[in-house]
Amino acid sequence: MNKLIASWFGIGYFKGGGTYASIVTCIILYFLWQVPAVLAPLPNVVIALVIILVGIYVGNKVEPEWGKDSYRVVIDEVAGMWITMLFIPINNWKLLLAGLILFRFFDMVKPLFIRKLENLPGGTGVMMDDVLAGIYANIVLQVIVYLKLL
Repeated sequence: MNKLIASWFGIGYFKGGGTYASIVTCIILYFLWQVPAVLAPLPNVVIALVIILVGIYVGNKVEPEWGKDSYRVVIDEVAGMWITMLFIPINNWKLLLAGLILFRFFDMVKPLFIRKLENLPGGTGVMMDDVLAGIYANIVLQVIVYLKLL
């Protein structure tokens, strides 16, 4: 079960699994946007925290077999993408696409201390670099929303 969750139900086994996990998360968010109460601020934050905590747990469980920050672990991308879209208007697919691009940029390039978080032990290191990438992407999206660029 830990491998299933860590790989986001097998997506992590594909080449480019992190990108696919991010895209699937966007699709899930899009459909959840159709039920606004689910993604109201408080439930949305709780969902993000649960994903992070579960990711740390399963990351710790699979690391002995899969190694440190295995490419198969993509629940960190799910958490990062979810954080990217926190407090973003839920009716704009352009913002969702921009969020995906921004998150993947920050996740791959790892600027501004993101790479250092990978050095944290176990599942914490696996999750926290993507959490920070999601925070950076969210900040840029908040500016885009504020300036009404999309």
